Amino acid sequence: MKLLLDTHMLLWAAAGVLPEQAEALVTDGNNTVYFSAASIWEISIKKGLGRSDFKVNAEVFRRALLDHQYQEIPVTGPHALAVSDLPMLHKDPFDRMLLAQAKFEGVSLLTSDSILRQYSGPVIYISKT
Repeated sequence: MKLLLDTHMLLWAAAGVLPEQAEALVTDGNNTVYFSAASIWEISIKKGLGRSDFKVNAEVFRRALLDHQYQEIPVTGPHALAVSDLPMLHKDPFDRMLLAQAKFEGVSLLTSDSILRQYSGPVIYISKT
């Protein structure tokens, strides 16, 4: 299975606090794990805004993801265009981009965001608890 982790799942993975079901999927050697350049962008912006849940250095974080064999998905024009096909259930532009990328790339988006699970398509919702 191909899994695109949303930004919070990436941060939890780095902190070693993924929910058990998510941990099982991420560590399954049969799965390929991806992260989006949009998540790195989101971390950079939210850290700059002083958000307490985004204290990580985005450059170091990206390097660590690559070192741990996560595959990066860049943000492309077709991804940006795919956002327009999504219903306006979610207002967060980063989450909308992640979902558009998952659909476009044919991967499953792994998230604990209850709004994202309302979309049809490749969303795997895992509760935070």
